[in-house]
Amino acid sequence: MTSTRARRSAFWVALLTALTAPAACTSSDRSGERDSPKPSRAVTAALRTVERTTDGAESARVRSTTTVGSALSMKANGTLAWHDGLTGALTITYTGGTTAETMRRLGTTSMQARYLPDAYYARMGEAFAEKTDGKHWIKYAYKDLERLAGSSGADLADQMRGTVPHTSVKLLLSSTDVRKVGEETVSGERTTRYSGTVRVAGATSQTVDIWVDDRDLLVKKVEKGRTATGQLTQTAYYSDYGVKATVEKPPAGDTADLEELLEEGALDGTS
Repeated sequence: MTSTRARRSAFWVALLTALTAPAACTSSDRSGERDSPKPSRAVTAALRTVERTTDGAESARVRSTTTVGSALSMKANGTLAWHDGLTGALTITYTGGTTAETMRRLGTTSMQARYLPDAYYARMGEAFAEKTDGKHWIKYAYKDLERLAGSSGADLADQMRGTVPHTSVKLLLSSTDVRKVGEETVSGERTTRYSGTVRVAGATSQTVDIWVDDRDLLVKKVEKGRTATGQLTQTAYYSDYGVKATVEKPPAGDTADLEELLEEGALDGTS
């Protein structure tokens, strides 16, 4: 890979990381836990039930806010399904940070995002379309990410596939200090709150709090930690489990493939 193409690849994978920020804090690092104390069996059993129940629901509505230091502030709203690979449709709005400035240069600060089992699609702005023969959608094929960005691309692909709500429960199960905090009200519902500290790829440590309703379904999560680009805070709410979440692939004639764009040099000068 030439240095110019590598630079363009790095820019677009970095942008993808921002576009998929709801998924960017779900990969745990369990190193150094072998001799650590373990949480109570009752808490572990309760969380495993929540993981199974939430996984079995297969789809949900989600709304979230994410802040990463001065680099990113955004909100997302839409549906996700995970019955047969990850599918979903989100509207993502960038409200601040350097990523919002980058998106303004690309013609929009609010975009549609679609997850399909083989790729992630993002609808860019008019400035992007001017560089791509009028095409508004960009396709990031999961299989291409590792070739374009090495291990970081593979990690990102895994994170994108792991953005479903029960992943947060699984992450909390990796904590050695997870505990039941007590009962709290979330969106008018009585819930049970659990909290713990985990080690996460890209962050020194991270706190994870989840709120579970009386059906053993995750209804809220908050993740906080410090990354290389600043403090990370993400809050997400889940509702309407089992909602229909059909996602269509964007029209081929309106879609540009990232790898082809890099080969053609269509994105020269973007960064």
